[in-house]
Amino acid sequence: MTSRTTLLPAPDRVDFGRTVWTWRRAGTALRVDRRSVLVCAALAVVLSALAVLTLGTGSLSFTPAQVLSALFDPDADSRARLVVVNWRLPRLLFAIVCGAALAISGALFQSLTKNPLGSPDVIGFASGSYAGASVVMLLLGTADYLAVASGSLIGGALTAFLVYLLAYRNGLAPFRLIIVGIAVGAFLSSLTSMMLLSVSPQQAMLAATWGAGSLSGLGFEQLRATAVVFVVLLICSAAVVRPLVHLELGDDAAVALGIRAQRARLAATLVGVALTALVTAAVGPISFIALAAPQIAQRLTRASTTVRIVPAALTGAVILVGADFVAQRVDLPVGVVTVCVGGAYLAWLLARRYTGRRA
Repeated sequence: MTSRTTLLPAPDRVDFGRTVWTWRRAGTALRVDRRSVLVCAALAVVLSALAVLTLGTGSLSFTPAQVLSALFDPDADSRARLVVVNWRLPRLLFAIVCGAALAISGALFQSLTKNPLGSPDVIGFASGSYAGASVVMLLLGTADYLAVASGSLIGGALTAFLVYLLAYRNGLAPFRLIIVGIAVGAFLSSLTSMMLLSVSPQQAMLAATWGAGSLSGLGFEQLRATAVVFVVLLICSAAVVRPLVHLELGDDAAVALGIRAQRARLAATLVGVALTALVTAAVGPISFIALAAPQIAQRLTRASTTVRIVPAALTGAVILVGADFVAQRVDLPVGVVTVCVGGAYLAWLLARRYTGRRA
């Protein structure tokens, strides 16, 4: 007997007022929120349009048809393929991967802390990655890509361990995690500033430029390693989503459903820190993507939880690609652009929270 697969809209099945689609096969069913699918499709279209615009504009401009031909036709104009594929495409792909990684990390931490301000750059994990990379560049005196990346990853991991250790008191309270993370992040930022002031101006300029967050000078060689690690962490992120959704209902409800609360929180923390450290290792610290993208995705999908990694990842990719497009036109590191936009968003978010409105 052969099984039949159906993908049907199910208007009689409603999840918090939203119609879902049900995919059935061999006695199993997968429910997919229709609005989330439509939002993801719209974000994918916007991202594709931004990608073509980014690849086709600059000191040498190409039409969308020329861009698509350069990407998919091996016999296309050699000049177009050189500029579009060899020079501009790695930067675009880095923006997509890094934006998605930061957004997923932010979604995990905001779900973990049950607070829209609970992103890794606010909590201080990004400062730990920056401090680790600064130690390699300033104290060890090397700017090798793998060495800086390793220092960033180690710094992020040690910061996560320290924050977790200081915040743990018979459990990991979300509010305590935020406060301890902010304190540790402030200490590490001061430590990094002290190192910058204790070295030569040339070394300090090198570290400060990297610390602004830039996608310039990156090629396919660095992209391959970053993409492989991102795929692994993406799989790990999908594995920790279900426990986090249950934890948002409260520890008692999660334990009743068979979730080990502290183990789930530790796993989510490790994955979130690894995603942040991966981006910092590759391009330097880029602020506010992790803060804003999950909240924007939640509002677009009207979801009851921030830990929907696909909409968040697409939103983060769109924001960072758009920010990098602006950064290239004004000749600034992309981290500077995201700080300017993110600072305004943070002020708006705080104003809404402290005027009693829903954030």
